[in-house]
Amino acid sequence: MNLSTTIAGVTFPSCFMNAAGALCVTREELEALGRSAAGAIVTKSMTLEARHGNPEPRYYGFPGGSINSMGLPNLGYRAYAELIPQLKQFGKPIIASVAGLTEDDFPTIAELINAAQPDLIEVNLSCPNIPGKPQIGYDPDASERLLKKVRPKITVPMGVKLPPYFDPAHHHVMGTMLGRCGVDFLNLINSVGNGLVVDPEREAVVIKPKGGFGGLGGRVIKPVALANVRAFYKFFGDKMPIIGTGGVMDGGDAFEHILCGASAVQIGTVLVEEGLEVFRRVESELAAVLTRKGYRSIQDCRGRLKEL
Repeated sequence: MNLSTTIAGVTFPSCFMNAAGALCVTREELEALGRSAAGAIVTKSMTLEARHGNPEPRYYGFPGGSINSMGLPNLGYRAYAELIPQLKQFGKPIIASVAGLTEDDFPTIAELINAAQPDLIEVNLSCPNIPGKPQIGYDPDASERLLKKVRPKITVPMGVKLPPYFDPAHHHVMGTMLGRCGVDFLNLINSVGNGLVVDPEREAVVIKPKGGFGGLGGRVIKPVALANVRAFYKFFGDKMPIIGTGGVMDGGDAFEHILCGASAVQIGTVLVEEGLEVFRRVESELAAVLTRKGYRSIQDCRGRLKEL
């Protein structure tokens, strides 16, 4: 079974990879991803300076999903610029995820990271969970202004990671804007923001930052993720590769993302909960689904979701 895929001209040996933020902050974590069955190494979304992130507890898994308010803990962009060339020893694509606390941070980070020559750069427009900082991805004008600053700094394929949108008008506005900005791929979606999980026994929230509010991940957000993958696939068609992220807990979930239009999938919650061996499990499960359906590769079924 062929589970390889191509995104913006870059070939991935497997369609499965980690989501930025899941076991990818430190050198040790990134090298472990390199040795794993993951089809790529995706870095943590990086900021100008190193960050410890929000106070703990800041992640909590619950049946069906997870909630987090990590606060972008990362080594800072200079450290990742030094690490990227070393990570090429693993022979798989490297996706550098670029974030920022202000619009002006992004081009500064992108220029140095581009010089380190990752295979792709993901501009994270949906950095949630920073107290007092809005998600740029919900402001199409600010997003366009930022992307037009960043695009000239990047010579490798450039993609954007977007927050979830909940209205067809938002998909249309953002799709139109992205088409003007030289975007090469999309990553859909980041966590669903401002969830709240309560422990009724303790009569308390389960994470500390922001009064317990945080981003939701895991199976509970899969319908939202699938809707965004499908909406942007219908907008762009085969012209825009999409990485489906959100609610991928097994191979069947990955198959649904591919049917909706994804060329690859990222896993976050299940990777944190199970560890790196999860890549072999989900690959095996997806291969079994494709075999049962009579497909020989993920390209055979990408975007083929039937409408009633």
